[in-house]
This record gives sequence, C-alpha cells and structure tokens, in this order.
Amino acid sequence: MLLGLARSPRLRHLFCRRVFMSTRMSVSQPADWKTLAPEPLPGTATFAAQSSLPLLPVPELATTLTRLKDSLKPLALSRAELIAATAKIDEFGATQGPELQQRLLERSKQHKHWLEEWWDNSGYLGYRESVVVNVSYYYGFDAHPSHLTRRREISASVSRAAYLARATMQFRQQYKLGLLEPEATKEGPICMDSYRWMFDCCRVPGPEGLDWSVTYAAPGDTGDSGHIIVFRKNRPWKVETTQRGRILSIQELENQLQYIVEKSDGDHPGVGVLTASNRDVWAKDYTELASSPHNTAILQAIQSAAFTISLDSSSPISAEHHSRALWHGDLSGGVPLGLANRWVDKPVQYIVFENAVAGIMGEHSAMDGTPTVRLVDDVLTSITSRKFDLGQPQADAPQLTPTPLDWQLSPATVKAIEDANRAACELIEGHALGFHLTKYGKAAIKSFRVSPDSWAQMIVQLAYRRLLGGAQRTGATYEAASTRRFFKGRTEAIRVVTAESDAWVASMDAPGVNLQEKKKLFNAAVEKHGALARTAGMGQGVDRHLFGLKKLLVPGEMPPALFSDPLFIRSSNWVLSTSAVFSKHFPVYGWGEVVPDGFGVAYMTGYDDRLQYTITSRRESPNAPFCEEIARAAVDLYELHSALQESSPDKPRL
Repeated sequence: MLLGLARSPRLRHLFCRRVFMSTRMSVSQPADWKTLAPEPLPGTATFAAQSSLPLLPVPELATTLTRLKDSLKPLALSRAELIAATAKIDEFGATQGPELQQRLLERSKQHKHWLEEWWDNSGYLGYRESVVVNVSYYYGFDAHPSHLTRRREISASVSRAAYLARATMQFRQQYKLGLLEPEATKEGPICMDSYRWMFDCCRVPGPEGLDWSVTYAAPGDTGDSGHIIVFRKNRPWKVETTQRGRILSIQELENQLQYIVEKSDGDHPGVGVLTASNRDVWAKDYTELASSPHNTAILQAIQSAAFTISLDSSSPISAEHHSRALWHGDLSGGVPLGLANRWVDKPVQYIVFENAVAGIMGEHSAMDGTPTVRLVDDVLTSITSRKFDLGQPQADAPQLTPTPLDWQLSPATVKAIEDANRAACELIEGHALGFHLTKYGKAAIKSFRVSPDSWAQMIVQLAYRRLLGGAQRTGATYEAASTRRFFKGRTEAIRVVTAESDAWVASMDAPGVNLQEKKKLFNAAVEKHGALARTAGMGQGVDRHLFGLKKLLVPGEMPPALFSDPLFIRSSNWVLSTSAVFSKHFPVYGWGEVVPDGFGVAYMTGYDDRLQYTITSRRESPNAPFCEEIARAAVDLYELHSALQESSPDKPRL
C-alpha cells in the first residue's frame, strides 16, 4: 500500500495536499510533525544500522557536577565567585538534583531520545530572531570542473546550476531507494535519521512562538519524480527535474534554466526576504500571504520542492565576498538583493552566482551541518568525475517548460516586504566577516604529533586572550561535538576553556618561560581538550544534561540557586562559538556569532597546506583585530614547535 502511494502521482498529490493544508491551517506546532518524514524503503542499506544504535545516555549526576566545577575554574573572575558557585553546585547535588535526575531517567525510559523535542524547540524552533546570520550556515564550493564543456548558448552559471541539480537529484534518489551508503566513523555507524529532513520539506513559521517543518516526502517514494524551485530576480519558477520515471539530463535541465534566465527581464517582488524576518513577524506575514488561495499554491510548490536554486546577479571573486554573498547576500540601494532571491526556510538552498561561483545555504533546525557536508561533497565529487552520467534526452519526450510562480500581493504584504528589506539591511550592515589562511596545515601539525583540531582550538584561545588584553572574559568557548553515534543524536558542547589551556596561553607571553615549559603546558592543554571532546561525543557532556534537568522543573517549583548563579550563566555564554567540518570542495564556510559580544569561528583542519578560519561578529566587535591575532597565534604556535625540532632534518617549513 505504501509503495503504491509513492508511485501513483494522483495519490502522491493528495498526500502532499493533505500535509500542506493541515500545516497552513495549524496555529500551533503539530505534536506529530517530527514523525511525518518517512524513512527510505524498508530493509535497505541506508538505515540498516538504525535499530542497533544505542540511545542517548543520561550521565551520572555526580559526574556531571564534577565536570561542571572543573569547567568553571578558568572562567571565575575571583576566588570568591568560584567558591560561591561551587557551594551552589554542592547544594544542588544534595537537594533538588537527585529528584530531577530521577525524573530525567524516567523520561529516558519513555522516549527513545529524551532530548530531541526539547532541543528542537529550545535550540531552534522557538528561537525568534532571523535565521539569517543568527542560525543558518553556508558552504562555498570550489570552481566548476574545467573539463566539463557547455553549449555556446548556455551561460556558465546555468550550466553549473544544471550539474548541481542533476547530481543532487541522483543523490536524493539513492537516498530514497535506500542505496546511499550510511555514514560511519572508526567507532562504528552513526545515525542517518536527520536525512529525512534534507529534501521535499521546509520550515514554516509558527504564529504561537514555535516553528516546525513540514514534509512532502511520500512513503515509499523511489526518487523518480519531483521538482525544484529556481529563483531568478526574485521570481520563483517551478522546474520539473524528472520525466517518465527518469531524472532529466544535463541538456534538458540547462534548457529549462536558460529559459528562466532569458525570460527574467525586470525585477519581481522580493517575497523571499520575508523568510529572513524575525520569526514572529514572518509568522504574521505568512498568514497574510497564505490568505490568498493563489499564493497557497505557490507556497506549496516551494515547500514541496526537493530543494531550491537561486540564480543570483552577484559575481563574488574574493573569499570574503564569496562568504558574505552566501551568508546573507549582497545589498544594493537599500535592498537585500540576495535574500529577496531566496527562501531561507529550505534546508538545501543552492546559490549560483552570475560568474558560476556557487555554494549552499542551510536551514539548521531539523538537520545539522554534517549531513549537508556529505550531500555536497558527494555531489561535487560526482560532478568532478569524468564518469559522471550526463543523461540522455528522450527523443519522443515532450519538451518541458518551467512555470513562473507570480504572487498576488495585498497592500499589507507589500508593506511587509518594505519592512523586511529595512530589517535585513540593518542585519547585514551590522555584521563583519574576516577570513584567514595559515601558511601550514594538517601535514605540519601531524608531524609535530598534535591533533589538528586541538591545535586549531588552541590558536583561537591564544588569539582571544591576546585580544582581550587585560579585560575580563565575559563568556566561554563552545565547540560542537557530534553525538550521531546515538539514535537521533545531534550535538553536545565541548567546553574548550580549561585551566590547562589558560596556563599555556599565559605562558606564551610570560617572561622567563622557556620553550620546553611552554610545550609541556601546551601538551597538557591538548590532552585535556581531547579528553573533553571524546567525553562530549559519548553523550557525557555537561550542557545537555543540565539543560534536561532544568526542563523537568514543574510549575511552582523553586529553581535551584545554581541556575541563576552568575558564573554558571557565564559558562554557557558562548562568546566563541566554534566548529569544524571538512570537504576538499569548500574554500569558504561559516555562520554567525551566537551572542551579541561574541564571534562565530568556523575552521577547517583537513588541508595539508593550510588551516582555514572564518570569523564573524557584529560590526562593533573587533573582528579585524581578532583575525590578526589568529594569524599571529598560528605563527607563534608553529614556531614554538619548530624551534624544539630545529635539529630535525624533516622539520616542516612555512
């Protein structure tokens, strides 16, 4: 029955319409929304390990509190502050803590993932500021392979978009057929559940303060049907990507995309900018937009699209411009040109610029960045291969023509677009971005027998303390650790700031400390960081556990004094939000800061010849000086290790 549903266009249409209408009429988040995205065909490879994955553990209370105490030591502004916080931890452990721990253990017996709903809502769907800059991330792509030829009448950007479309539809089909090889680490398989929210779905704004995602993926779908939405000069077009049970060829896709470019004279209302608004504002504007039956059909087409492609008018060349053009798009004459030409609620949004530079912008709520790294890495690698299947047009197949989707806008929506443009411009103009490549990379670091990730993190710690000078620290450093080894696992926080890292940082500029002592302190800091990373990856971190305990306070119950302690609060004020991914295809990658006085620090350690840092912040923060300090710290750390190996014949060179 389920297979029949997927293969019948009529039934699939009814399924999607039912999902859309129930979503549009909802005024609050549906309780079952997370269950609606189907898995691939049962009994197939992609989800083969799901049933054997362990469940996310509930750490021992005493262990978490001990780790919490340890993490607070380097963040305390005085001994008295540390003593006060420690006393509150002990009080919590002796009074309310055990009861809350028991409640959490009971919840873990009743839910296959005790954290999932809480984290979805508190971490993402209940966040009401714009997802642009604040939540969404981007990956910039390397150049289109030079060996791929194109017809003279097809522009370079159109050709690139066509290759991305076909390769992504192939990936999507492999996933839906269950033929996509599941991800794994050397420790074993990792969870593939979030892939259910990669295609055919969309986040929607909730008018009661909680968003959710709606899916149009039909159970049993085999990936031989589906469309995408292409934006050009703000106008959405519906583009069929399959015909008669096959994915269209590069030539057929190029023809449709070139048609869009040629028929896109003049600008159209930038309705897409509404998706970049404050979520409560967008929810109000969404209700107005969807009040027209004509517009509801367009919304359905966008939300049900496999993914979107924005053909942007910008032509970025530098790494900084490439980054900003993906992160939030260009501005011109008080108009956010990029955001008007996107729909930022889609989890997979390709952006292809006029000069064929490209990248992806990811919506973060139901899916973290690692699945999209896999998606794009596979897509770009397959395109690069000289064996890439271009497909063949069917001679007797009717020619497909894209369908323009033109909105009917009320005066209220026209006004909303004007307001959204102003808000987006303020958001974009209020942010800075810096970019730095070191002169050495993984090869040199490994020759020093140091973990590249720990090395990169210690550079950030040294740079930030130098940036502060004598100023007091206002928060801590977050590094994302994946917990995907567990069923429906997402992330845990690595608390990077430690007494060991601070001791090493202080030694680097302290007079009279010799190289051997600095190296000894560095080794201790790296060892501590590695231990914390492994602990977090095993679901034994501090932050998610304490978050769960706090969520189980019942109305009228006195909150523990610990939760309002200034030092405790400061320890999760992430002034440095850091994370690393790697793909050989990503020359740029990043996201925004998570607190007003903070920095977003995206880095890559996988290149043999360089480390890559992208630093984002609000305009008033010292972004350029921080980038300069990262550059200086990277050289100093290299020279520390190099000096101790001066006599070695295989000493790496800058």
